[in-house]
Amino acid sequence: QVQLVESGGGLVQAGGSLRLSCAASGRTFTVSTMGWFRQAPGKEREFVAATNWSGRITNYADSVKGRFTISGDNAKNTVTLQMNTLKPEDTALYYCAAAGRVGVIRRESYAYWGQGTQVTVSS
Repeated sequence: QVQLVESGGGLVQAGGSLRLSCAASGRTFTVSTMGWFRQAPGKEREFVAATNWSGRITNYADSVKGRFTISGDNAKNTVTLQMNTLKPEDTALYYCAAAGRVGVIRRESYAYWGQGTQVTVSS
């Protein structure tokens, strides 16, 4: 089992920045990819970004490319999501997730999930 705990959400004005962090514990040696997903009210959970622990393999949703940066730290078992130039449409509950395969972006590929952290962007 792998446990994931997110932190760093909050309320920010449009154009501002937030940094989300996710701490992994347990059988982290089984994890190859760490990802972030988000879910807005009334919408399905969608992929945001993913990385392997070294940061050499990253993927981003088109909607966040150029604004968000994901990074991983294998030594600390943490992954961060730096979110810049935030928009009201970025408002959602953000989830950290872990997968055993490299480079996956499909929700179904992630076996472990955190509880989520709320990000609210006001206009």
